[in-house]
Amino acid sequence: MRAILVDDEHLALQYLGKLLQEIDGVKIIGTYINPYEAIEAILQEKPDIVFLDIEMPEMNGIELAEKIQETLPTTHIVFITAFSEYAVKAFEINAVDYIVKPVQRDRLSKTLWRIAKEFTEISNSTVPSRSARVSMFQSLSFVWSGDVSEPIDVRWRTSKVRGIFALLLQNRGTFVQKDLLLDLFWPEMDLEKGFIQLYSAVYQIRKTIASTNFDMSIVNHENGYRLDLNGVTVDVDEWEKGIEQVAAITDKTLEEHRKLLELYQGDYLAKEEYVWAEGERERLRVLWLQHIFKVADYLVSDRQFGEAVSLYLRVQIAQPFLDESYFKLMQLYGQLGDHRSVEQQYSQLTAMLQEEYDAKPRAIIREWYEKWLGASGISIS
Repeated sequence: MRAILVDDEHLALQYLGKLLQEIDGVKIIGTYINPYEAIEAILQEKPDIVFLDIEMPEMNGIELAEKIQETLPTTHIVFITAFSEYAVKAFEINAVDYIVKPVQRDRLSKTLWRIAKEFTEISNSTVPSRSARVSMFQSLSFVWSGDVSEPIDVRWRTSKVRGIFALLLQNRGTFVQKDLLLDLFWPEMDLEKGFIQLYSAVYQIRKTIASTNFDMSIVNHENGYRLDLNGVTVDVDEWEKGIEQVAAITDKTLEEHRKLLELYQGDYLAKEEYVWAEGERERLRVLWLQHIFKVADYLVSDRQFGEAVSLYLRVQIAQPFLDESYFKLMQLYGQLGDHRSVEQQYSQLTAMLQEEYDAKPRAIIREWYEKWLGASGISIS
């Protein structure tokens, strides 16, 4: 592994270099006291590892690491810090590699062993000749898609790191303010420690993306981060684009509409407890409801009653507190002469509204039901 060392203390830099020279598999290709000279050399040489002192006068290690990771996301960053073991526990959970001064040879060896193991795993992996897709219906997942879809077992260091990635993905192509990320994920932490946490999380996201072989990247800006997909597709985008572009429902286009219904595999990030996702979840849910009702209504008009019933029931299962599916089923069962099912739907609707909202069915539904009872010769109890 090719390494570059950066520390504003000459003796510390010399001592670290001596320790690394005693460890097999490490080649030091540069040592720098000036961080600006260091970043120029790092971007040119593209080392496997950079050892960075966190506290430097002109540019601290966090800022320097940000610049490195923006261009070289697979380069490993190892912080050298004067913080006590207790203090760094705050960001150790995000797995930023760090070593506390004075550097101990055993500790350095363990860090290098862990990094070497990751290099071996990545070098032994092969990139499938299929397209990369991120799924956001139901939960966040990575999939190699082709004739047969193959999910990838992505291992996130922490749930918080996964959540930050999900938020960047939701805002893909646009910058998410760092202040917003701090407020959402570390609301009670002071700014200095919060920024260390944030950087370490982004560092872990970059490492996780690299492990999947997906060609996504995170761009760092002074005030925010942006996730670029670089050709990776998102199932939500594919579905919404299909909804926008599909022609009106006819016998010829019905199969396309059926496929779009199958693409919607459940609400957006439904299994994730992300408060910030609720607005997008509701927006997509409304689009889905509009579409599924249009398809079901068309099937009714085309006398494909069995499939229409299935779609209305699908809505009812997914959205049990929405009265429209009950009403649609009542009307369809009434058209089919299924008196028992009409009464069952009205009874279920009445019980749901009473329990959830302490309310009665809307006037239009009550009036339809009473008219249907009269036409059916059924007395109102």
